[in-house]
Amino acid sequence: MQSTKTPMNVTILRRRDSCHSSSSLPEGYKPQSSRDSALSRFLRRFRSNASSTYDEVLKAESQFESEEGNKPDSFDLECVVKRIGQGLQQAGLCTSQDFERARLGAAGDGHLRADKVLIPLGLVKERQLAEIYSQVLNLPLVAPDAYPKTPLFPDLLPESFVRETKSVPLALDGPALMLALADPLDRFVSDVVSIRTKCTVRTGVAVPFELDSAINRLFPKNPAGSISRKDLQNDLLLERDIERLKDMASEAPIIRLVSDIIQRAVEMRASDIHLEPNSKEFVIRYRCDGLLFDDGRRPVAEAPAVLSRIKIMANLDIAERRLPQDGRFQMSVRGTEIDFRVSTMPSTSGEVAVLRILDRTAITFDFERLGLQRHLVEAFQKALLHPNGVVLVTGPTGSGKTTTLYTGLNALGGTIRNVVSIEDPVEYRLDGVRQIQTNEAIGLTFSEILRSVLRQDPDIVMVGELRDTETARTALQAASTGHLVLSTLHTNSASGAITRLRDMGVEGYLVAQLLVGVLAQRLVRRLCIYCKRQGGEVEQTFNRLGVTASLSNVATGSVWEAVGCQYCRNTGYSGRLAVGEFLEPSNLVRELILSNADERTIRAQASKDGMITMLRSGIDVACTGETSIEEIVKQVGRD
Repeated sequence: MQSTKTPMNVTILRRRDSCHSSSSLPEGYKPQSSRDSALSRFLRRFRSNASSTYDEVLKAESQFESEEGNKPDSFDLECVVKRIGQGLQQAGLCTSQDFERARLGAAGDGHLRADKVLIPLGLVKERQLAEIYSQVLNLPLVAPDAYPKTPLFPDLLPESFVRETKSVPLALDGPALMLALADPLDRFVSDVVSIRTKCTVRTGVAVPFELDSAINRLFPKNPAGSISRKDLQNDLLLERDIERLKDMASEAPIIRLVSDIIQRAVEMRASDIHLEPNSKEFVIRYRCDGLLFDDGRRPVAEAPAVLSRIKIMANLDIAERRLPQDGRFQMSVRGTEIDFRVSTMPSTSGEVAVLRILDRTAITFDFERLGLQRHLVEAFQKALLHPNGVVLVTGPTGSGKTTTLYTGLNALGGTIRNVVSIEDPVEYRLDGVRQIQTNEAIGLTFSEILRSVLRQDPDIVMVGELRDTETARTALQAASTGHLVLSTLHTNSASGAITRLRDMGVEGYLVAQLLVGVLAQRLVRRLCIYCKRQGGEVEQTFNRLGVTASLSNVATGSVWEAVGCQYCRNTGYSGRLAVGEFLEPSNLVRELILSNADERTIRAQASKDGMITMLRSGIDVACTGETSIEEIVKQVGRD
């Protein structure tokens, strides 16, 4: 797939205060007349039976087209689909081979269009396809805040019609009704809505998962299908009945609900899903770019069935709710196989679960994609070329330490080295690396595996984390016998790794002799490329944030600020990049390690030796417009 992307000219449709938000028509408006055709006859049936399915719509459409001979306009569907394919290729979202593959798949089905096959095949994302629709058809893209707070025309366009046609009326503007469509090429739906409401219909392109969320909010329904509300409330009392929980978790509505939760998380590029019942509600939250977003609150009675479904998928014991459990499962989402790591935990309000999303297709082990500055990449790669010693990557939980180590191993490449990794758990598979997962239940710990690995003639050993004194000592002893050991630690700075090893009981002479380098890093949010803007001067921003120590060490000029738009969920940021500092011990630093100097003293000497601090690196990145000074200060501190 091509890597370059062409910016798209897309009009965003938002809610307008001047538009009507009820189903009443403007005063003096004269309804349109409709011909007595197959379409009109269908609508008469639809009025008498609001639960008509979309199959009847398609049948009426076929009859309508046969009666009329052709559509009222010269809409050439095949030509438009071809233009959509060209638009996708120009935007760098798929190749001509990808679109041809979709076309052949659609032709084999006989009822689908090529553009409808792209998402199930995992070739494009829902939002990307919606943006191309908007660009090619010259239609506005519906923003999440454009959906009404209450349904429009609920009697004329009931829930069954809205759900099956994937359409939501947005607002009345005079005699015109704005309609959000997941499939803007389905002209028949807008015709039905026009004749049913007697309004002129203007179409907007909806992102499918945003439209589904709006429909679920406008038409909340009991996810347990035929189970009554009273039965759902009583389910809290039936949690002890394990067979009942299994039955609930296996019901189609619960399966669809869990699938919808997971699908929305993947579309939002979330890293985690939080399922948290409390005394009144069942809260669903997603972590995107390091921040948690509340995505809705559902009846607390749904929690047992949803969590049981998750446990079944992860092969966990649904009867055990008193102890934490860990598991994993794999699921196909929009044609892409994605791994999920599951953790459940008992709480006073009920059992909670967190799902870590591991999308292999979204991860590229490339330093440029990570965003690390060139001097950090060069220093880290130089350290990886040492024949023996210890290289550490440090930072808080979720700072990308393992991804950086994976990227380093991937950059080594080739088959001339025997590379072994010991992890808990193995998150991503790497070609050319023998990956081993720990299992403490049977005594397969980091230290035990490491001892056995040393008898496997390794050149490089990656230890997922130095968690205890035994593992740390074993790792350094392995380095002393001619192996290069890579690992991670939880410290806030590069110099802090040295004192942490000392606190874990590792002798200072081993650290001074074997430590090759320490990379400390943080993940900071990238400014959204669609809405970021230049702000004030660097010096003014530093003064406002209280960052004065590094004023003389940075370039002057303008800084960039976060604004917020529909592409970034109004946060001003989209995606993340790494900033860091690399400590390569000099002779003076090694002497300080031997003399048991504190972290501050070691850090000061490393800075004198030329180490660029994390704050300084972050400020340099902010001055290029990749992120903001506020985000650097928030994640790194004021030095």
